[in-house]
Amino acid sequence: MDKHISVREQIQQNIARRKKRPFKLEKVAPVSLFIAALISVLTTVGIVLSLVFDAAMFFKQVPFWEFFGSTNLSPLSHTDPKFGILPLINGTIITSLIAMCVAIPIGLTSAIYLSEYASARVRKIVKPLMEVVAGIPTIVYGFFAYSFVTPLLTHIIPSLGAKNALSPGIVMGIMIIPLVTSLSEDAMSSVPNSMREGALALGSTKLEMTFKVIIPAALSGIIASFVLAVSRAIGETMIVTIASGSSKNFTFDITQSMQTMTAYIVEFTSGDAGSGTIGYYSLYAVGLTLFVFTLIMNLVAGYISRKFREGY
Repeated sequence: MDKHISVREQIQQNIARRKKRPFKLEKVAPVSLFIAALISVLTTVGIVLSLVFDAAMFFKQVPFWEFFGSTNLSPLSHTDPKFGILPLINGTIITSLIAMCVAIPIGLTSAIYLSEYASARVRKIVKPLMEVVAGIPTIVYGFFAYSFVTPLLTHIIPSLGAKNALSPGIVMGIMIIPLVTSLSEDAMSSVPNSMREGALALGSTKLEMTFKVIIPAALSGIIASFVLAVSRAIGETMIVTIASGSSKNFTFDITQSMQTMTAYIVEFTSGDAGSGTIGYYSLYAVGLTLFVFTLIMNLVAGYISRKFREGY
């Protein structure tokens, strides 16, 4: 009896000691996590503020309507420099659309195969291979587009220029396929098996089950993968810099050279514009426009995903 009492007393003493001296880790952990989250937020705020302040210096010298309404872009002209961003927006949108025309059909069909048709063994082999493709440096994709894809397409389209929008657009699409496939496959795999079994029990074929049950149920995740892929294409730099060229003409001809917003930033940061000049500040105006583009797309994607999630 005394032995049980002594053990009970020891337990009570340990509890009291812990109450008096709380674990240091329990005190430090919330503070550390808060600091980590705060650093991320402050970094984002710092980036936005740097873009806004330096872009404001640019708009003091170039009217807002001229920047967003003009198709003339000749920033290095010594006599009359022009800073219309429409050629850059046009080049960015066209190359991104070409990339999505490649990435969405191939990526989505690959995701359907991996989620609904592939065996576990095939899935274990294919998914790591796709991750390897996703890890290839973009500069390698750029040289691949310039030295292999463009000469190959020249045999099909003789009028294709050495620098063009078609070749980098296709290669960007190839680069984005693993992103679309992985996220879409994860979304479809998360659909409960009971929905599959119910559709098959009602007499649906596997293909009907996939397109009428699985894809609608996973639509919010699939759309999110598409938007992330578009954002990735818009922000791509090295592929378009190497293979698309630096032509600042406003054109819809994908066989000719076009410059994107990211390629423009690379061109000017290589030393063509001195610090403090209007050309230097134009970098921040273009960067801010690119940031707003991506932000709007993410907001729209979030809204669409919520709507589809509510509908299903």
